[in-house]
Amino acid sequence: MSLVRVTDLSVEFGDLRAVDGLSFGLARGAALALVGESGSGKSTVASALLGLHRGTGARVGGSIEVAGTDVQQASEDELRRLRGAKAAMVFQDPLSSLDPYYAIGDQIAEVYRVHTRVSRRAARARAVDVLDRVGIPDAVRRSRSRPHEFSGGMRQRALIAMALACEPDLLIADEPTTALDVTVQAQILDLLHTLREETGMGLLLVTHDVGVAAESVDEVLVMRHGRSVEHGPVADVLSAPAQTYTRELLAAVPRVDARRIAAKAGEETAAAVPAVSVVEDAGAASAVSATENAEGVPDGPPEATGHVVLEATGLRREFGRGKRTFAAVDDVSLTIRRGETLGVVGESGSGKTTLGRMLVGLLEPTAGEVRYDGHARVGVHPAVQMVFQDPVSSLNPRRSVGESIADPLRARGEKDEQRIRGRVTELLERVGLEGAHYDRYPHEFSGGQRQRVGIARALAADPRVIVCDEPVSALDVTTQAQVVALLGELQRELGLVLVFVAHDLAVVRQVSDRVAVMRRGRIVESGPADEVYDNPQDPYTKQLLAAVPSLDPQVAARRRAARRELAAA
Repeated sequence: MSLVRVTDLSVEFGDLRAVDGLSFGLARGAALALVGESGSGKSTVASALLGLHRGTGARVGGSIEVAGTDVQQASEDELRRLRGAKAAMVFQDPLSSLDPYYAIGDQIAEVYRVHTRVSRRAARARAVDVLDRVGIPDAVRRSRSRPHEFSGGMRQRALIAMALACEPDLLIADEPTTALDVTVQAQILDLLHTLREETGMGLLLVTHDVGVAAESVDEVLVMRHGRSVEHGPVADVLSAPAQTYTRELLAAVPRVDARRIAAKAGEETAAAVPAVSVVEDAGAASAVSATENAEGVPDGPPEATGHVVLEATGLRREFGRGKRTFAAVDDVSLTIRRGETLGVVGESGSGKTTLGRMLVGLLEPTAGEVRYDGHARVGVHPAVQMVFQDPVSSLNPRRSVGESIADPLRARGEKDEQRIRGRVTELLERVGLEGAHYDRYPHEFSGGQRQRVGIARALAADPRVIVCDEPVSALDVTTQAQVVALLGELQRELGLVLVFVAHDLAVVRQVSDRVAVMRRGRIVESGPADEVYDNPQDPYTKQLLAAVPSLDPQVAARRRAARRELAAA
C-alpha cells in the first residue's frame, strides 16, 4: 500500500504555475528525494502534501493522498489529525520554526498533547524521550533550554524530535541540512537514516544538494519549472542520468576530490592579482597565472612574490566576561599576498566568521593586530570589504538595492546623485544584474540575485581585498556555481584578493589556492589546497573530508557504516 500517491498535481500562485502535472508515489518505509534548483517547485510540493496551501489563495489541482487521507477533500479537522500524527514536516530554518520564548521541551510536549491528549507530565516525559532519541545529550536538562541556547545542528535535531513525537508514518524534510557544516550535516543524515530503519517511516527529502540525496534515499525525482524531468533509483539517476538537465545539475556539483582548474591569463593580469597565503608558508600559488598540463590541471603554482596587502599577527578575540569568557579566535596569523586565494574552512563555531570580521575591521581583536599595506589598521578600511552569508539580513528591506549599493559611495564623499546612480548601474551590470534593478527592493530578488547585490555593494568601495563569509551556503548548486564563477571573474579583472570563508569543503577546493583549516579558534592545518585535500595531516581535517557527501550511494553507505562503528566504539 502506498504511503503517498500524487497524481497530476498542479499549484498556481496568480499567473505563476509553480507545479505542473506532477505525479509520484512513495511506499511505506521508502525514501524519495525531490531535487532541483531554487524555484523548481520542490518545497511547494512538500507543502501541498500537508494541505498547507489551503487558505493562501493558491490554486491546487490534481489528487493528493497521504497516509490514507485525501488531502484535497479533507476537512480542517481531518487535516489537523494528518499533520503531526500521520505526517510531519521538518522545515529548512529551525530558528524561525521554533518559538524563541518557550523551552524546546515545552514546544515538543505541546505538539504531543494536541494529538494524544495526555497529561502534561506524560507529554514532558515524551519530549525528553524523543530529544534523547535524536541524540541531544543530557536531554532532561536541555529540554528546558530555549532555541537560542542550541547550536544550528541541535535545533535541527529538536525539530526532528518534534516531528517524531507522535510517531508519524511520513516525515517530510525540507532542506534539513542547508547551511549546516559537513560534520553536523552527516550526523543529521545518519539520524534520518537510522530513524527510518528503526520506525519504518517513509521519508520525503526536499533538497538542492545532490550529494545529500545520494546519502539518504532510495529514489530521486529531479524537478525543473514545476515538472518532473527524471525519476528513478538514486544509483541509476546519479550514475547514468538520461536527461540533459540532470547531467547539467550533476556537472554543477563541486567535487571535493577534483583539483582546481585554474584559468589562463596574460602576464599583465596575473601581475595585478593579489593573493592570500598563510604566514608559515609564503611561497604560494597564483590562480590566475598558473599553467595547466595536458589534463587541464595546474602543473604547479609559481612563487607568490607580491608585496603584503593585509597581515594578521597573533589575532585573539574573546567574548563574555569573567568565568564565561571564551576565545573564539586564538593566536591566528595570516599574511595576504599577491597571487592566490585563501579558503578558510571548519565547523560552525570554529572561529571562521570571527576571523573574517576582524580582517575587515568589524570586530576589534582582544590581542594581536591587523596591518594593511604595512600600517596598523584601526576600524574599517574601505580597501577591505565583506560579502556576508545572508544577503536578506544584510540588506535593508525598506531601501532599494540601488540605495544600499550607493552607501559606500556617499560615505567617501560623493555627492553628485547622477554620478552615484551611474556608478551603481555599472556595478549592477557588472555582477550580472540590470541597471533598471536600482529601484527594486531585496524581496523582489532570488537568493542568488541578492548575493550578487551584496557583491556589488562590496565593489562600490573599490576594494583590494574581499572577505566572503559563506557566500554560497544557502544557494542551489547551479546558482552556487554562477556566484563562484562571478567572484573568480571579478578577481581576475579587478585584481582582487579573496578570502573565502566556508564550511563546504568541495566549494572551497574549487576556488582556493591555499586552505587554512580552523578548529576551536586555531588554525590546525594549512597549505596548498591540493596538498591539504589529497594528503591531510591533522585528524580533524581527515574527519571533515570523511563527512563530505558522496555522489555514489554505495560509497555513502560505507561511510555511514564507518561513522556508526566509530560512534559505537
